[in-house]
Amino acid sequence: MKRLLRYMANYKYHLFLALLLALASNLLALAGPMLSGKAVNVISEGKGAVEFNKVWYYAGLMIAFYVVSALLSYALSVLMLHIAQRLAGRMRKEVFDRLLSLPVGYFDRNQAGDIISRVSYDIDVVATSVSNDFVQVVASVVTVVGSLVMMIVISPKLVLVMVFMIPLSIYYTRYMAKKTRPMFRKRSAKAGELNGMVEELITGQKTIQAYAREKVMTERFDVKNEEAVCAYYDAEYYGSMIGPTVNFINNCSLTAVTVAGAVLYLLKQLLLGDISAFVLYSRKLLGPFNELANVISEIQSALSASERVFRVIEEPAETKDIDGAVALENAKGNVMMENVNFSYVPDRPIIRDWSMRAKTGQLVAIVGPTGAGKTTIINLLMRFYDPQSGEIRVDGYENREITMKSLRASYAMVLQETWVFEGTVHENIAYGREGVSREEVIKAAKAAGVHEFVKRLPEGYDTVITEDGVNLSKGQKQLLTIARAMLSEAKMLILDEATSNVDTRTELRIREAMLKLMQGKTCFVIAHRLSTIQNADNIIVVNNGKIEESGTHTELMKKQGFYYKLYASQFQ
Repeated sequence: MKRLLRYMANYKYHLFLALLLALASNLLALAGPMLSGKAVNVISEGKGAVEFNKVWYYAGLMIAFYVVSALLSYALSVLMLHIAQRLAGRMRKEVFDRLLSLPVGYFDRNQAGDIISRVSYDIDVVATSVSNDFVQVVASVVTVVGSLVMMIVISPKLVLVMVFMIPLSIYYTRYMAKKTRPMFRKRSAKAGELNGMVEELITGQKTIQAYAREKVMTERFDVKNEEAVCAYYDAEYYGSMIGPTVNFINNCSLTAVTVAGAVLYLLKQLLLGDISAFVLYSRKLLGPFNELANVISEIQSALSASERVFRVIEEPAETKDIDGAVALENAKGNVMMENVNFSYVPDRPIIRDWSMRAKTGQLVAIVGPTGAGKTTIINLLMRFYDPQSGEIRVDGYENREITMKSLRASYAMVLQETWVFEGTVHENIAYGREGVSREEVIKAAKAAGVHEFVKRLPEGYDTVITEDGVNLSKGQKQLLTIARAMLSEAKMLILDEATSNVDTRTELRIREAMLKLMQGKTCFVIAHRLSTIQNADNIIVVNNGKIEESGTHTELMKKQGFYYKLYASQFQ
């Protein structure tokens, strides 16, 4: 709650104007019961004993006040809608900016669907609550204070009748708010988990159908869906109890006021118009308590949603550059790792006492069984993670001594998991460089063997690739990412199973092109196809996070060690 209020303080001038509008609108509306009472009081006993001039005068003032009050209320609603949308836009930007600055480990720990739910659904819930509930809360405060003052002026005795009921409403509302708050937190969390599972199911739909696992995934979805439904039901059930209960308490209070007012009228201590005005003011006084009780569930939902959003905004950003960090310009590509140890989870080491060296222009291949730690080495080189001990040096500088931006810009990457975005083919290939000409893009595309199929596309290099490249095959997307890496001016190249999605013939063409383009660049290749790295200057064989052996293909085959067994298992 405090964090949300501090965030809303950025719009303090807009909110101040909203408060003025709410104050003016409600004060004008509060004049209505008073004028109504005056109109009733001009009616005397007896036939025709009515001063119609005064009745019409008071009625006219009431209409005028209510019209102006309605116009101010409309202006207030428009202003709050504007504030809410500005607030939502700013929150989305801050969340998105924070996501871009978070370490890779955050995305390894959290589902994509849950993160998307926070960016879209949770922020929309907060914005809706601000635009609607904030207006009601502000108006309620003005109405309660104004009504109470007018009621004291009319009859302090009748006010005493209500004193016993109002605290009961307040206590019950606070009690239920505390009770339902955890339920709304759980509801938001379960909604995020459900969105995460839906995102996974949609992404893996082909695999699900290929293995005929529709029934199993449906059962798993039913479990998650049932948890979300139960969480939603519990929160809404107990939240919806507040309004009717408070309304019942307030109606009892109104009944007591009516009876007491009738007694005072019989004792000639109050006029009929005063009783009428008091009853109207009492309804206005109790009305906000009913409204607050009815919107308490929405407010609780908004607070729970804001907590999830602020947890992302306040998530620790990626480690900043140390003071005096140097920008790596014109990198030569001398890379050294010395006694590196790393683990994602404490007491479960992934990389153990790893040491290697890659000189400028060398091709270093890292091979080994699945789960041996090959991709983790790439994560450490790119400084997506920092090792727990040991050093990684580039051109003599320790990784932490280099600015993160310049370090990563010195590498070009082609990952096993291809990534293309919605845009033209030209934009996807030129993604890593600014101001690239069409000729340079075509040259890189030809080198990667992608030019021919691009020419067959409807608009050639101006063809728009749909989201995640669904209108391209996996092999074609892989070729595009390889062309993107070839266009980069980086002096170091990382290929993580870069040819895993292309056929053998295309692989041969890519290998020939890469041999030309990799001249003068330090290259790190992770490969399961050992046929693709036979010309590597150094092959590092890793198993269980340790280097088993290293050397050229010929040297390792002569040793007939771990590499020999891997090679034999593929070509036997």
